[in-house]
Formats: sequence, C-alpha cells, structure tokens
Amino acid sequence: MTSRKSVLVLGGSSDIGRATARAFAKAGYDVQLAGRDVAVLEPDAADLRARYNAGVTLWKFDVLDTASFETFAGGLPALPDVVVSIVGLLGTQENAQSDLDHATTIMRSNYEGPALILGLFAEKFLARGNGTIVGVSSVAGDRGRASNYVYGSAKAGFSAFLSGLRARASRGGVHVVTVKPGFVRTRMTEGMKLIGPLTVEAPVVGDAILNAVQRRTDVVYVSNKWRLVMLIIKALPEAIFKKLKF
Repeated sequence: MTSRKSVLVLGGSSDIGRATARAFAKAGYDVQLAGRDVAVLEPDAADLRARYNAGVTLWKFDVLDTASFETFAGGLPALPDVVVSIVGLLGTQENAQSDLDHATTIMRSNYEGPALILGLFAEKFLARGNGTIVGVSSVAGDRGRASNYVYGSAKAGFSAFLSGLRARASRGGVHVVTVKPGFVRTRMTEGMKLIGPLTVEAPVVGDAILNAVQRRTDVVYVSNKWRLVMLIIKALPEAIFKKLKF
C-alpha cells in the first residue's frame, strides 16, 4: 500500500490557508496545519478528518519568532512532501510610513520570516533529494506603488528569494513555486475596494496551489488577467508611472 503524501501549511488559520488545506486533503494528502493559535485550527482539523479522512496534525508556528524555526522544523514527526507558506501581513501603508515598528512587522512577516523558514525546509528537502516548496507572494511585489510600497517591497524580496532558491534547488530535485494571487476576497481584504474582474475567492487560490505542485509550475498568477495587467504596469516608463495614483 502506497503511503499518503503530506503537506505542511504555514498560516493554516488564514482563509487561503484553510482553502489550501482542503484542496490537498481532497487530493489525498495528510495535512500538517501550523499557526500562531493551535486552538483556532482545531475545527478545521476536525472538518478535514471527517470530510476527507485525512490525517491532520496541528503545530504552533509564529513567523516572527525566527529563533524557534530550527526547533519547529526538527520537531515534526516526519518531513512533509510539500511546504506551503501563506503567512503574511498587509498592514497599513500610511502607518508604516511613520511607525517603524509597524513597517518592520510588515517586512518581517512578508519577507524575512517566510524566506528563512522556507530556506530551512529547502535544505532538508535537498538533503533528502526531493520535495516541493510553495511561497505565496503577491502581484504587489512586481512593481512598487505609492499606495503599498512597504508591503510590496517585502513581497518583491520574497519573490526574488524564491526565484533564486528555485534555480538552486532544481539541481537537487526540489521544486519551488511562486504564487501570486492578486486580489482575494478574504478577511484580510475585508473593507477594501476590490476590482471585481481581478478578484478571486480563497478556494480558487487553494486549487491553483495544488495544481502548481502537481504540474510543477514555477510561477503562478492565479488569475491570468493579472499576468497581463502586471506586464503592462512593469512596461510603463518611470516618468509616467510615478504620476499614477494607485
């Protein structure tokens, strides 16, 4: 009997994290859910067990507590086949412009923490000779905009990290995926003015992540419309771009 594959979802209590866990459990994976508050994950674990007969374990993980990463990774009973990092913090650009603590938290939540934990698992996967790393980045990292450049710069750094890690890890049998969802209707974006045709639901992102792992895709724009939009935005001359109000 073939053993079931497993996925570790970092940021398991987020809407996208929940959707990703469901997509993988439905596909036959056992799930390791990780988040800051394990109690919050309990209902999701029970649902996955009942709905998909998946093996589910819960783990405490704080992306800002980088000193705990080695212990966290080493404490798992088995190294997963796939690690997905969905952790992040949108924050508030206006506050980040004058509040250094807030800006630091945004940068660490979206770049430093996710990059360090995925880099750690990449080394373990390379030692084993296989595995898949998935980092959820953002179209906001494709070009800095006045309205969210603190968040966007962190996501840009994360995308660059994943790109370099992918080039290196591919030589050792490890696949690295960069996912750029665009606008997603979640609790994090509640109250924001989202553009309907460019907005997707969390389950669409979860399915896109699973498909990218199965097809060994490198970079995924969850909506192909965003690929075209960002191609145009990146092509704009700086003299024009800096005058735009968005």
